[in-house]
Amino acid sequence: MREYLKFYIDGQWVDPVEKKTLDVINPATDEVCGKIAIGSAADVDKAVKAARKAFASWSRTSREERLEVLQRILAEYQKRFGDLANAVTEEMGAPASLAQRAQVPAGMGHLATAANILKDFKFEEERGSTVIVKEPIGVCGFITPWNWPLNQIACKVAPAIATGCTMVLKPSEVAPFSGHIFAEIMHAAGVPAGVFNLVHGDGPGVGVALSSHPEVDMISFTGSTRAGIEVAKNAAPTVKRVHQELGGKSPNIVLDDDVFSKSVARGVAQMMTNSGQSCNAPTRMLVPSKRMDEAISVARETAEQITVGDPNGNATIGPVVSEVQWNKIQGLIQKGIEEGATLVTGGPGRPEGLDKGYYVKPTVFANVTNDMTIAREEIFGPVLSILGYETIEQAIEVGNDTEYGLAAYVNGADLDKARDIARQLRAGQVSINGGSDMTAPFGGYKMSGNGREWGDYAFHEFLETKAILGYAPIQAAE
Repeated sequence: MREYLKFYIDGQWVDPVEKKTLDVINPATDEVCGKIAIGSAADVDKAVKAARKAFASWSRTSREERLEVLQRILAEYQKRFGDLANAVTEEMGAPASLAQRAQVPAGMGHLATAANILKDFKFEEERGSTVIVKEPIGVCGFITPWNWPLNQIACKVAPAIATGCTMVLKPSEVAPFSGHIFAEIMHAAGVPAGVFNLVHGDGPGVGVALSSHPEVDMISFTGSTRAGIEVAKNAAPTVKRVHQELGGKSPNIVLDDDVFSKSVARGVAQMMTNSGQSCNAPTRMLVPSKRMDEAISVARETAEQITVGDPNGNATIGPVVSEVQWNKIQGLIQKGIEEGATLVTGGPGRPEGLDKGYYVKPTVFANVTNDMTIAREEIFGPVLSILGYETIEQAIEVGNDTEYGLAAYVNGADLDKARDIARQLRAGQVSINGGSDMTAPFGGYKMSGNGREWGDYAFHEFLETKAILGYAPIQAAE
């Protein structure tokens, strides 16, 4: 039983101002696996003041000093790899294999990427007599989610450290263990006091206080669009920068060619990864209508090979994160049935033999139309919708017919055609045939958010632009 009853503020582990705790549930067993302290506006104020104090000196450190700190953080992170993997599996149900192969390495990747970019990043540019300077924005508030906890913590913290910002982190109270260990890593790495602070808590108690605090210069939030809107409203009176990485309903256009079966199978497997709990999951597969029956056959076979079970065993996917999420997913599966989509495999209820834990059957719907609820709403579970198209133009139109625009996918043998389609899809990141790149910018169009994370684009989110005129006066001609 884990107990994390202190916060990390100004380089020390401190008691909360008010003693209040929250039980953390293991989604695989439906049982309490730990307890955390829950913060308040008073704790946030202490953490922000520590960050503000530290900013005066940290913002003036050299590139080399910040690079050394990042490298120490990465070294300590690697030492705690096993602890982090165990925490992720326990708190949000990721299979041990996924935690070790993707969840924990993702955080490590962002730290390493930020260090590499920092070596050559241009913070100043001369334009005649003017110097344009990129300066750290200040104190940053981070509110991170439970689905890829370390990925989302590291992709905010790493560029903030690299650019000279200070920060206060509120990890998800649903999956807080890995965030707490991350704070231990920062302490062990000797990050100067006040540069990084952690306060556990929920949205109303800590999230609102952080996003509305007048001494927070930027709030970076990852989560649902609904919650992101509330964060923006809370931040508006203080005119702070708001960065949001929100929901998605990503289209996956499968081309009519000789690799069709392979493309469908890849789309199903990618959709089901992490129990479908990825904001950029390819949730809407678009296939040629004339090949719908073939798509159904391949999708059924692929989905039924996915095993669901104990995340500490050999299962492909574990549970979804909570009872709230399980109930939401069940309701949307039922909605798909009621609205007339073809249930290919899966469906309501737990998989056979799993009587406790928040397990969901890998579910595939076919003959879905884009006006159905399961094609419009983000389900955030292992549920795929297959839609038919008559022409590529129609596929692109349907693909773009969503309030979201986080990611999109194109799969097929004709690379030129795939490239042309990718350019027409209104999404912040488009993947062709499974392409991936941790240095590429990640973020959304439309209601999927504002700003970009990952790689060098992330650095710009944490920087203000200052123009110093007359910095190098032009010499008069003799």
